[in-house]
Amino acid sequence: MSLSKSEIRQIAQKAVTIFESAGLTCCLFGGAACELNGCSRTPNDVDLIVMTSSYTTETLKNTLVAGGGGDFYTRPSKMIGATYRLLFCRIPTSSLFAHKSCKVDILIPGIMNLPMLPTSSFVRIDNLPVLPFSALLLMKVQGWSDHRKSERSDYRLKQHQDAKDVNELLAIGKERGERLTPETLPSDFWLAGMKLIVEYVNVKGGRMSWEELGLQFS
Repeated sequence: MSLSKSEIRQIAQKAVTIFESAGLTCCLFGGAACELNGCSRTPNDVDLIVMTSSYTTETLKNTLVAGGGGDFYTRPSKMIGATYRLLFCRIPTSSLFAHKSCKVDILIPGIMNLPMLPTSSFVRIDNLPVLPFSALLLMKVQGWSDHRKSERSDYRLKQHQDAKDVNELLAIGKERGERLTPETLPSDFWLAGMKLIVEYVNVKGGRMSWEELGLQFS
């Protein structure tokens, strides 16, 4: 069963509340963050970055399970040799026979080149902490690049939706007057992002859309 935007936000709020109660700061990225910024696509899951270097992702998943009152649960990954568990959140339904759940991905800085950012940089949308626009856009471009180079065919298919998300974010950024500047992000993250943007423009075009957000190509 597909999820509504409202259900995605409710799940995100549950997770954020549990982490904040445990003294941990986190923010949304990925599809849920794109939707909160105005993208039209309803996300399939919830992606959260927890700004910590003291805990593993498995420990953080267990934090949600322990504090979720039975809403959050994990199961083993079906990937051969995988040692991690997948995290889900149950969604109440009016049917006795239909069951809904949503996958929740928990990451920490360093994984997938995710940056460590101060809480002050988060953007609050609908009372949810969201990755700042420039970082969100760069992470979306990285997802596009990773998916198009993947050996897995199902991952390669995701590059097309990634590109749609990127282009929609570019249009939203132009309308809101967003600016992409290196001063707001860690230097290594920015430099890696610039290389990805050049790759994106070389493959997909749209250089002017990036320049309209203040980006300068050498």
